[in-house]
Amino acid sequence: MKKNKAKVLWDLFFTFFKIGALTIGGGLAMLPIIEKEIVDKKGYIGKEEIVDAFAVSQSLPGVIAINSAIYVGYRIAGFIGALVTAFGVVLPSFIIILLIAVLFSTVSGNPVIDKALTGAKAGIAGVIATAVVRLGKRVIKDIFASVLAVAAFVMALFLEINIALIILLGALSGLIFYRLRRLKKNGSA
Repeated sequence: MKKNKAKVLWDLFFTFFKIGALTIGGGLAMLPIIEKEIVDKKGYIGKEEIVDAFAVSQSLPGVIAINSAIYVGYRIAGFIGALVTAFGVVLPSFIIILLIAVLFSTVSGNPVIDKALTGAKAGIAGVIATAVVRLGKRVIKDIFASVLAVAAFVMALFLEINIALIILLGALSGLIFYRLRRLKKNGSA
């Protein structure tokens, strides 16, 4: 049994290390890759649970990639799993930042590097858009959810309302709406 748990822990570490090393663009860009690795390839958790993991991870303070890694690690292997996945996803960034700090004066202002980063940013925007569409297809299942998603988008983009407040308002709206819906359904039955 211990050998099997050690194998799972190593697999979690290397999976999240790979995700951390190969994903440029921050936490949101990692979401589709986390889903592909953890749900599609490894089958550690299901598609519905990964959506819940991402929702919980986004609503907590901190970086969504680390929060998601901790959630998945804890769900699969408990506290040690959470530590292993968090360390796995953070270690590549730590190594890369350390290398950049050492090499910064050499590459700073280099037009080739600047152009490469500009191209990478465009690619990252595409990856994030893919994550939004995939999650949206799973989460937005009715008119209420559609209206709530549009309202949250407008509040975040145009009204510049704090994201935590938008999430809190969305959760409260969902609780009230679905509670009233259930009461209405039970009352008419």
